[in-house]
Amino acid sequence: MRKLYVIGIGAGDPDQVTMQAVKAMRRAEAFFVIGKGAEKQELVDVRTAILREYVDGQHRVLEIADPPRDRAPADYTGVVQDWHDRRAVLLEEAFEQVDGDGAILVWGDPALYDSTLRMVERVLDRGRVRFDYEVIPGVTSVAALAAAHRVVLHRIGEPVHITTGRKLREEGLGPGSTVVMLDGECSFTEVPGDDIHIWWGAYLGMPDEILIEGNLREVEKSILERRARARAEKGWIMDVYLLRSE
Repeated sequence: MRKLYVIGIGAGDPDQVTMQAVKAMRRAEAFFVIGKGAEKQELVDVRTAILREYVDGQHRVLEIADPPRDRAPADYTGVVQDWHDRRAVLLEEAFEQVDGDGAILVWGDPALYDSTLRMVERVLDRGRVRFDYEVIPGVTSVAALAAAHRVVLHRIGEPVHITTGRKLREEGLGPGSTVVMLDGECSFTEVPGDDIHIWWGAYLGMPDEILIEGNLREVEKSILERRARARAEKGWIMDVYLLRSE
């Protein structure tokens, strides 16, 4: 039976690719890359550079155009599930073009705020393509953020709450420390209080990595300005941050 490798490749630095990931990549004959459009071509380019550095010999790269979706829907769960279904059809069609084993290179880790595994399960449920799959963990942007700032994610004996920008706006900070991902709305500006510390990072592991740290009220304007300028220059941004009371 053919195999599909779902491989976490880290937050952007090719040196974050693990030996387990390299071995899996070398077993694959074709790589499926979900493209995000011309403005995010750099994300595809990083994957291409990783393949060029670690994979010997001939291999196919099949780029899958990511289907569009409503970014602010009334029915968030329903819209995302529909998006996953449409992604699954595209992956199924791509895998049907391949005779041997395939692989998907996943930004960060497949287990944390990524839809790839749900997409793969949907392909299997459809029953048109039969295969087994294996998941290779990767360095998350959360780990990359903590390493870049040289900070422990939690204080002694305290929990870490990982959430999204949307949930931060709806529910506020969790107990202990709060890590926020997928925040296109700069939701930290809506967190009340003058005693919150933030560790923020964008393009982690990449040459143009940006790091800002300090009291939230004192540095939030700097984050907003740097974030807006970087997004305008590159056409995209991926950032993550840690919040904790001082």
